[in-house]
Amino acid sequence: MRTVGLLIESSRAYGRGLLRGIARFVRLQHNWSVVYHERMLGDAIPSDFARLKCDGVIARIDTKQQRNQLLKLKIPVVDLRGRWDIPQVPRIITDNRAVAELAAKHLIARGSDNFAFCGFAGMDYSQSRRNYFCDAIRAAGFPAPDIYESPAAPGRAAGTIANEFTAAGNDRNMGRWLTHLRLPIGIMACNDVCGRLLLDICHVHGLRVPEQIAVIGVDNDEVLCDLADPPMSSIMLPTERIGYQAAELLSGMMEGTRSAQHEILIPPIEVVSRRSTDAAAEYPHVAAALAFIREKACTGINVEDVLDHLAGKKLTVSRSTLDRQFQETLHFSPKDQIINIRLERVRQLLVDTTDSVDQIARQVGLAGASQLTAWFKYRTGQTPGEFRAHARFAAQIKQR
Repeated sequence: MRTVGLLIESSRAYGRGLLRGIARFVRLQHNWSVVYHERMLGDAIPSDFARLKCDGVIARIDTKQQRNQLLKLKIPVVDLRGRWDIPQVPRIITDNRAVAELAAKHLIARGSDNFAFCGFAGMDYSQSRRNYFCDAIRAAGFPAPDIYESPAAPGRAAGTIANEFTAAGNDRNMGRWLTHLRLPIGIMACNDVCGRLLLDICHVHGLRVPEQIAVIGVDNDEVLCDLADPPMSSIMLPTERIGYQAAELLSGMMEGTRSAQHEILIPPIEVVSRRSTDAAAEYPHVAAALAFIREKACTGINVEDVLDHLAGKKLTVSRSTLDRQFQETLHFSPKDQIINIRLERVRQLLVDTTDSVDQIARQVGLAGASQLTAWFKYRTGQTPGEFRAHARFAAQIKQR
């Protein structure tokens, strides 16, 4: 039986995802005894940790003190934070280039042609995402983004949470930066904590989101994203996959196998689009239509219902004009958006529930199983049953 220590925070969605991935490995391994206590990112390692005589550790090494303590143990360690380059400690982290490129692609597709980045000075992941985001925006043919970074917390080795608290305490500086930007604009925040702070400051200064400022975060922390006003779009990261691979790697290291790679980069999963990036455009009709479609697409609405809703908000517009505005800003039509939202919901229900095809059809505003089957196959090339079977098979393969 191997004793494995886990120094991973349960206070953040990222850490909880890592723990779920490790737990999946432990269920299959059957010879690990896991030592774990609830903690926050950057918490000091307990003084009696060495007495536990762990055979290996999976950690998020955020501070220099944590780094030094773990090196003294002289046991295999896998790092899932990536802040410190420790030759004898392999690390598995998110591919920040892919994260930034996905954020840039999302904002560009939503109609932005003016961009900015907001992050935390002194934080490695923020600086990495800033640089890659700027590269992606310039490569797409747009001017370099505006950049704001909150001051770093005192001390060169200050942890992530200390830097985030320092950023919150400098909200006036962030507010001054926001109010001097050329609008409309699309902003990538270095993570969801930063993104939610941005949205709060937009509200304080009367800046309209998403009409004037579109904001996308990173981590897809559902609590933070849904507490934001409006709910915040974010990039979903592969935390469970990272956790599982870290456990596999540590298992081999404890058996005497050296890691073939010092650093393993895992790409993000997808953008989870919410209202904060529905439209970064000068057309109020587009933003209002997108908000209505996102809320009502699965109730059976059509484009005429969208036009009636706009008229009720004193935003009367012809269908041809609305189509043109959608194409100019988003490169798709209102009808396309209704279909996309419905498809997104159908796929989610097929993967995450055991509901019948008939039940799912009624949840997305269709008459029944036959209509959903014909509609879904026309749009995707698969029947709902084929899609569900393929998704389940892929999930089983991933868990092995």
